[in-house]
Amino acid sequence: VRGGGLKSRLKTQGAHTLVFSYCNSELLANNYFHAVLESSKGLVKRIQDLAGVTYDGQNLMEKVFCDNDPIMIINNFQSNSEKDEHRGFRNLLIGIVAMFRNPASHELKVEWNMSEQDALDILAMISYCHRRLDKAHKIRLPK
Repeated sequence: VRGGGLKSRLKTQGAHTLVFSYCNSELLANNYFHAVLESSKGLVKRIQDLAGVTYDGQNLMEKVFCDNDPIMIINNFQSNSEKDEHRGFRNLLIGIVAMFRNPASHELKVEWNMSEQDALDILAMISYCHRRLDKAHKIRLPK
């Protein structure tokens, strides 16, 4: 069973539990396309909830993880390296939204062939983002 294979591979690599909670039924239905879509939507929703904002997509990431006066940080946000890492995380999130959530929301499933390996790789990136969010800090209220 394809879905069982992907779910098993995700468990073996230690994927974040929220990845499963956002797309478990899609994994069980062997639906990689919608597993990626639901998991990416779940990542966006988690950031909205953690930050206490309703922004969406790229705008969400730019507002929450901006360079000057961010709402949330993923590290101490003191050194140049920490600020670079923070900026990189924001850009990774923007990339996930632009590459996987937005097109999946607007494209027909039959027009986007999603292999098990592609889904595994994408869900691994999303899992990594969740692990970083586990340690993130909200440092100010939204304006």
